[in-house]
Amino acid sequence: MANIPAPVKGTKGKPPSKAQTLDNLSRPETGELKPLNFKVAAEFHRAFKTFAAAHDLSMVQLLREGFDLVKAKRDA
Repeated sequence: MANIPAPVKGTKGKPPSKAQTLDNLSRPETGELKPLNFKVAAEFHRAFKTFAAAHDLSMVQLLREGFDLVKAKRDA
């Protein structure tokens, strides 16, 4: 029979103090950029990027403008 050592208890350490966890749920600063990751078809990506470049917009600006239009249309 194999000799298996007994598990070591208490190796995780102490939990964080309340002061360390108060910032866990805070919202990001206004204007702070957060990643928005999703996948689209290569053809859509190419068309989206080309349209943005042709109209001197960043892809983020185009996404925001498009979202604002859809939101306004659906809220009306």
